[in-house]
Amino acid sequence: MACGGDDNKLSLDSIRDSLIRQEDTIIFNIIERIKYPTNPTLYKQPCSVNIPDFSGSLFQYLFQETEALQSKVGRYLSPEENPFFSNNLPDSIIPPTKCTPVLHPAAESVNVNEKILDVYINQILPLFCKEADDGNFATTAACDIHLLQALSRRIHYGKFVAEVKFRDCTDEYKPLILAKDRDALMKLLTFEAVEEMVKKRVAKKAMAFGQEVTLNDSTAKEVKCKVDPTLVSRLYDEWVMPLTKLVEVEYLLRRLD
Repeated sequence: MACGGDDNKLSLDSIRDSLIRQEDTIIFNIIERIKYPTNPTLYKQPCSVNIPDFSGSLFQYLFQETEALQSKVGRYLSPEENPFFSNNLPDSIIPPTKCTPVLHPAAESVNVNEKILDVYINQILPLFCKEADDGNFATTAACDIHLLQALSRRIHYGKFVAEVKFRDCTDEYKPLILAKDRDALMKLLTFEAVEEMVKKRVAKKAMAFGQEVTLNDSTAKEVKCKVDPTLVSRLYDEWVMPLTKLVEVEYLLRRLD
């Protein structure tokens, strides 16, 4: 999705296929993260560990160092990837791929990772994880980073969704963009039937992926799941899809720049 040149590469069908695959990644990462409690000490500022010239949380430090390393090998050259800590990221040692961009250049200015990180720590983690500290901070942070990056990729795919919709219905979107009418754009982008289908699908996947598998032939009356499917549905309903539409609106408002 990062490169264009063939209009068939950028279609709602191809984007939809990618979003469906990303659901799998998000659910598996949730299952990994909920092995551990919330571990609130990890996110406290300042952290209890003395880190020279750093005043944030231990999690922030680990995340920034991870992104710096990934930046060096070209992760953020892709328009599908958006850093959480963009200040002072090192340049990539790998040259960018020569390809035709599919997004408007203004896409680089659309980044809602600050919102994603806030709701993740303060709302999503308490919803999925037991409130406690178990001391497994490095492993917990690694799970957090994988899950947050998966959520960020899914949410920022709204840029691609918005680009396709704009190309397909330019005459419909253009006056709303010129009028800076956020509410009208949001209404135009919202398809409740599709959102209901997504919520049902991710709940079903969570039940399938999270089932406890045993070799006992006896059929249990109640299936035990590693993650509550209703919580995964709620995750998409309250945060993933609304933030995706926010990305779409912010991108469209810059589309004519």
